[in-house]
Amino acid sequence: MTIDSTATIPFPAPDTFRDRLSALLPEFQAVRWVESTGSTNKDLGDLARTMGSAFATASADPWPRLLGAHLQTAGKGRAARPWHNTAGECLMFSCGFAPKIGAGELPGIAPALGVASCLALRSVLTPLLGARAAHQLTLKWPNDLQWKGAKLAGILVETAPSVKPQQPLLMIGMGLNLSGAAALSAELTRPVADLSQILAGHAVDPIALVATLAHAWQRTLHDYAANGYAAFAPRYQEVDGLLGEHVDVIDQGKLLHTGIACGTDSIGRLKIETVSGILPILVGDVSIRPRTPTRSSPTRDA
Repeated sequence: MTIDSTATIPFPAPDTFRDRLSALLPEFQAVRWVESTGSTNKDLGDLARTMGSAFATASADPWPRLLGAHLQTAGKGRAARPWHNTAGECLMFSCGFAPKIGAGELPGIAPALGVASCLALRSVLTPLLGARAAHQLTLKWPNDLQWKGAKLAGILVETAPSVKPQQPLLMIGMGLNLSGAAALSAELTRPVADLSQILAGHAVDPIALVATLAHAWQRTLHDYAANGYAAFAPRYQEVDGLLGEHVDVIDQGKLLHTGIACGTDSIGRLKIETVSGILPILVGDVSIRPRTPTRSSPTRDA
């Protein structure tokens, strides 16, 4: 399928998504794709809570599962911010996993998934655009994907109770802009990117793209369970879109900290250099806002 930067991308029918993804993801216990729903993350979380006792007595592990939708009427991003989407212009799906990761080990999972998603998308872009161009896709901590500083995709990680209380289920959702970024940028008054702009006529298969990301998430959870965030720290440096940037840390409209971003620590917290020293920022409802469009060397902020 060819991406046309001037038109809405024609999606295959939901049944086509379901059937092809089922073939591409044979290790997934269930794959669904629907025309419309409120939130795929919420649907999978509700399923986990409703079917918990039945799953506990099942002979086979019912996870992982994938649910996608052409339209989400109540999609959301981090800190419950609404995710703006139009059917056919955004690739929206969620995967539910039952990783062997303790609840206390989860703080680094969002940046780890962000790293994996960025590298997976770069692997798709590189054969089409070349490695140098593909590296313009970067990660804004903890898990926003950006193209030349404009948001291309967001990832939402939520937990749901499992039969093992200390190892919650994870619902990982993504919204990835395929077209319509110009109108969305004007509506939101901030830069938004889409794949149609990036690919400029090159062919891409949205179903194969979903499978690539789902596999990347599955591998990430396996590696994270075995090695924690330490397995992702070097790879974070490859995709870090904030390194050397002056940033503000804002929570609920209140400025908490300001400094210069300088990577992540051993458990995935963002590090910023402030007048008081290096400060680690936890994953949560914190927004990182670059102060300048150009990078500067990480010197102490006066």
